[in-house]
Amino acid sequence: MIANKSITYKVVVFYSLMIMMIISCSKKVTAVTEADPWKRMESIVKSIPETHFSGKTYNVNDFGAVADGKTSNTLVFEKAIKACASNGGGKVLVPNGKYLTGPIHLESNVNLHLEDNAEILFSLNPKEYPIVHTSWEGTEVMNYSPLIYAKGKTNVAVTGKGTLNGQADSTNWWIWSGGKNYGWKKGIPSQNDPNNREVLVDMAEKGVPVAERVFGEGRYLRPNFIEFFECNTVLVKDVTIINAPFWILHPIKTNNMIIDGVTVNSHGPNNDGCDPEYSQNVIIRNCTFNTGDDCIAIKAGRDGDGRRVGLPSKNIIVQNCKMIDGHGGVVIGSEISAGVNNVFVENCNMDSPNLDRAIRIKTNSKRGGVIEDVYVRNLEVGTVKECVLKLNMFYNVYGSQTGNFIPTIRNISLENVNVKNGGKYSVWAEGYKESPVENVTLKNVKIQKVDSIYKLKNVKNIKFINTYINERKVNN
Repeated sequence: MIANKSITYKVVVFYSLMIMMIISCSKKVTAVTEADPWKRMESIVKSIPETHFSGKTYNVNDFGAVADGKTSNTLVFEKAIKACASNGGGKVLVPNGKYLTGPIHLESNVNLHLEDNAEILFSLNPKEYPIVHTSWEGTEVMNYSPLIYAKGKTNVAVTGKGTLNGQADSTNWWIWSGGKNYGWKKGIPSQNDPNNREVLVDMAEKGVPVAERVFGEGRYLRPNFIEFFECNTVLVKDVTIINAPFWILHPIKTNNMIIDGVTVNSHGPNNDGCDPEYSQNVIIRNCTFNTGDDCIAIKAGRDGDGRRVGLPSKNIIVQNCKMIDGHGGVVIGSEISAGVNNVFVENCNMDSPNLDRAIRIKTNSKRGGVIEDVYVRNLEVGTVKECVLKLNMFYNVYGSQTGNFIPTIRNISLENVNVKNGGKYSVWAEGYKESPVENVTLKNVKIQKVDSIYKLKNVKNIKFINTYINERKVNN
């Protein structure tokens, strides 16, 4: 008995020491990961699951599709997708040709796949778009269905080298923006009429339930193009997207999404290329954005509605992308009330006389929000119009945007960035006295042909490490 107790004691001691060693090693690994944000990014990438589909194929032509660009195929797409989903999933194939349709609603385990010369043209008749739970400029609403929509689905995709054509221009959807550059003239109804956009924002601030925020016909709020709402494990790959009514790729409350090799070419009003909102674990890679608004704009809800939802966007990764025209290359905000953190941008090319900024964060004291831990490296920037890095707590649109929710912007890093034509400012950063922009680092950055080194107001702890502006080294 004594011997057995001695052996038992030794075994317990041995395993206790082993557990302590494992915990110690784990802590060291965690510490290294925390110290190196790019190691953290690698861990996030590895953690994101990929879509997998059955080998079954459902050709829309077998369901009666007509590829003449004139005959409506709305019911055909619906039947093919439902047949695919009800039989365990697989590929819904859109062969070469032009297919006119109303909105397409996806199901779990379905991959909508376009052949190389397939083009889906979406109807310009608003009456074909049913009212669904969606979001408009950061405010949840019951509004026109997005052109492609999935809500509460898992393992879903849109793939293939074909084209998705929203057909928007200055004669239809865009005119609703109220912008004179998009066909609007005095007397034409628009989103800016008193009973439309302003009413939605007011409803949200008063806490009106989303189910009672019913818009649609007569309210002129344009639909999003592709929206994954409360979805998980999503892929959008290789498609070309043109002529969007409004925001183009919009994952909202969606986790584990990969956007890969997508080309966006759409210059309408509010034509953001990609707007992850309240979403986590999103990779945007190998894409080209040529847009009428921000190329990528990471969101987290507007004002009171964003605080109600309270889901920050985080673990957003942008890799190997090309940004051409746009208000900004990678932007965070302005609908940002629930906050954003852990954003990684690397190996991107940004270049256009119509690209206003490379990296931009925009918020104000109505939005609030904590925006932190934004890491950027290995950028090649040709020309930007206004500045390379803009961090602004006083973003102002639709009139006065001041309130009692002072935002936070901190821990922003740019490394290995080369800029040929930097515009007006290398860095433009403005914070509040009680909440300065904090911890900004530029390391191994070279910016040429810029009017001013920086424009700073209430900025704390900005560092220039081996950084040259107009061929001169910048001292801290």
